[in-house]
Amino acid sequence: MVPIKTILKHSEQANRLFSHLEFDGKKLNHQPGSVLGSTALIAGTTVGAGILALPAVTLPSGILPSTSGLVAVWLYALVSGLLVAEVTLNTMRIQGRSSIGFLGVVEKILGKLGARIAGGAYLFMHYALLVAYITEGGKILGSAAAKVWGMQVLPTWAGTTTFTLLFGGIMYLGREKFIEKLNSAFVGIVIVSFLGLLFLGGRHIQSAQLVFQDWSALGSAISVMAVALFFQNVVPLVVTQLEGDARKIRQSIFIGSVIPLIMFMAWNAVILGSVNPNMLTGASDGTSVFDPLQILRAGGAGEWLGVLVSIFSEFAIVTSFIGFVYGLLDLFKDIFLLAQRGFSNRLPLYSLVLFPPMTLGTLNPSIFFTALDYTGTFSISVLGGIIPALMSWKQRQEQENSDSINQALVPGGKVTLIVIIGVALAMIGRQILSIYTK
Repeated sequence: MVPIKTILKHSEQANRLFSHLEFDGKKLNHQPGSVLGSTALIAGTTVGAGILALPAVTLPSGILPSTSGLVAVWLYALVSGLLVAEVTLNTMRIQGRSSIGFLGVVEKILGKLGARIAGGAYLFMHYALLVAYITEGGKILGSAAAKVWGMQVLPTWAGTTTFTLLFGGIMYLGREKFIEKLNSAFVGIVIVSFLGLLFLGGRHIQSAQLVFQDWSALGSAISVMAVALFFQNVVPLVVTQLEGDARKIRQSIFIGSVIPLIMFMAWNAVILGSVNPNMLTGASDGTSVFDPLQILRAGGAGEWLGVLVSIFSEFAIVTSFIGFVYGLLDLFKDIFLLAQRGFSNRLPLYSLVLFPPMTLGTLNPSIFFTALDYTGTFSISVLGGIIPALMSWKQRQEQENSDSINQALVPGGKVTLIVIIGVALAMIGRQILSIYTK
């Protein structure tokens, strides 16, 4: 990859910042990144196990309010993603680099303190989501075993441990190419089961659920929506793949984020509409979150729908689990400057990644929704709200005080940045207030 400066100071004629060049025999060939590939990366990153928590947190508000909330959170994530692209693009131009990671951009603009805060939020997000995925994945495994045997054969802690050892063990023992192919197969299962869910679930929609609305209950769902629609961490990679081409970057971020939005809205409407109001009577004791997926997995709206919900849920969790385990492994390798080779050398690193969330999940099997809620409030608000806005603010201010020309991908100036920061602080403040009022 050879960076080529093509930015002109007083012109916007240049389409890209640099070119991907590969030496093939006797000549250099240009290998441009594709909008389709980058769009798929963003969409694939966004569609994860966070989708499973949506029905539980949106059920109290109803389909129309929760759909409006999803659109609002998506718009916030879209602006945030474009801000990350903007600061990444300008940082690469200023530094003369052809690639840089998310935490690298933060350190370049906000210094070591900003990088440590972002790193802490990044670490918390990975651990919290692994706790959520391990507990929910183990619970679904236990339910599946109970259905097969006709009785509860696995205690909750055993399901959590089995899930971690099974899929963590496959990742530990398997080669990366094998894991990649296995993950692709799992993604295929997720897509097929999701389409089946929409088809079968659409036939069970209850009219009473379609008209129900409670806008006051929408606020508690926002943090989980933010987790479900988070993709900002892969935006620097998209900027690199698309050679700094601002037009292509905008297209990829918009299309790559709107596809999951449409999926989430369809999923939310079908699941909420499939829950018979009679199922809700006495379903929750007021101390825990009522999960409509649990009712559907048990066959409350038909046996086949229950099977599809279970398959989709488990494999959506597994694909997300694989991605976040790899993400945490890479983070620790960078922190400790490790190059892990051989099974014995990899064991301490995998133990550091898997043992803490498995232990916490075993001690508190019902932590799934709490972990997602705290992740959305604290990690996503920082990584997907406050930090991108602060980076853009500082970079634009430095531009005003110098002769450099930076490219702004988000309109609205400081007003937009203030709104982004204000919403993130409001989410954090609401969560802190709820903790002290419990």
